[in-house]
Parts: sequence; structure tokens; C-alpha cells
Amino acid sequence: MKSYNVCLKDTVKTFTKRLFYSLFDCEQEETYGEYLEQTFLKILSALEIENGTEIWASFKAELPKIRKKLDLDAIAFEKNDPASHSLREIYLAYPGFYAISIYRLSHALYKRNVYILPRMMSEYIHGITGIDIHPGATIGESFYIDHGTGIVIGETSIIGKGVKIYQGVTLGGISVAKSLAKTKRHPTIEDDVCIYANATILGGDIVIGANSIIGANVWITESVPENSLVTYQTEIKIRPKKNGIRE
Repeated sequence: MKSYNVCLKDTVKTFTKRLFYSLFDCEQEETYGEYLEQTFLKILSALEIENGTEIWASFKAELPKIRKKLDLDAIAFEKNDPASHSLREIYLAYPGFYAISIYRLSHALYKRNVYILPRMMSEYIHGITGIDIHPGATIGESFYIDHGTGIVIGETSIIGKGVKIYQGVTLGGISVAKSLAKTKRHPTIEDDVCIYANATILGGDIVIGANSIIGANVWITESVPENSLVTYQTEIKIRPKKNGIRE
């Protein structure tokens, strides 16, 4: 029987945490610099991926750019969340920011045709935060996730700048046929869109126009023009109880 090196899960978990720490802490970067490189090469070797040294050098060179993007994300969190008290709180305590951080790191590897390691990184953070962002998704600057639990962002999703997404949102595909693997299956979200809780947006041809607001619980399978407000209406009745007993 073939071995699939499932013990790499533990190695990737530690690698991912230390990579995240090093990105925001110079002391950690100095402490773990050699470990990160050697572990990265070990993982790629176990996954039978060639040119590990060149991939690491290219990836490492991009880390300062990733840090700048994440700083913009953190500012978006502080700007949009009235419950936040400081930027420090965002970096240390917000699961949405943690999920975005690992996404941006894994996406940089995905662009370099390294696929399994980014998926393992994203599944690690998915398990911690409940936020599932495929490393193949394309996400612009100043991305804000509020609460975040239950969010799913598919592989071919494209998200513009300044987008806000709340818990339970799905950016998915209508069909999961394997024959569609090379096609765009997930929606495009243009700049400055806000998507409220539990909205579901499906389809690779779907475009949510810039500056639109997608209300909670809506189900969308067709494109939405710019500057739109999309809501789901339901009737809620409130009436007095009889004899203190709910009817």
C-alpha cells in the first residue's frame, strides 16, 4: 500500500503558525528563519515537488508585500468593526484576520504551482476559525470579515478591494462536476461590496457590481448591477400571548 505521509499534517500545522508569527514579529523571524526554510524544503520533498529552493527564495521575497496587504486588511477591520479597540486587538484576537493572513500566504504558494501545501495550510486555519478560503481565490486589498464562522470562498472566486463579508456567506459553484475543474466556477465580487450573513452567491458567470449591498439570507444565481441593494423579504408576526402561553 502506498504511503501518503499523513503525518505531514502536524508538520504543516507548526510551519504555518511559525510562518504567521514571523511575518509580524522580527524576533520570531530571526528565531525561526532557518527552521521555516528547512521545513518548507522537507515538506516539498515529501510531496515530490521539485525546485524547492527556488520556490522558497521566490516566496520569501514576496513576504514583505504580503505583510503590507495584511496591514491594509487590519486597518479595514479596525475601521469597520465598532467592537474593536485597537489595531493590536485585530492582530492578536480576530479569527477573521488570522484566516485572511493564512489565505494570503497560501495564495502566494498556489500562484507558484504548489497546491497541496497551501490546501493543508488553509484546512488548518479552517479548523481553527470555521472560515474556509480556498488558496486559489483572488482577493483584493482591505478585505474585511466580520465574525466569519461558516464562510466559504471557492477556488475561482474573484473579490475586489474594500469588500466586507459576514458570517455564513458562501461564494460557491452551481455544479461540482469534475469536468469543470479548469473553468471559472465561482462568482466575482467587485470593489466595495458588502455581503451580509448567510447570503449564498453561486456561479462562475455571476458578477456582483461595485458598491452593492447583498442582504442577509439571499440566494443569488444571476448578476447584480453596480450600486444595487438586494434583500430577502419575509413576514414576521409579533402578537401578544394569550393567558401567558405562546400559541
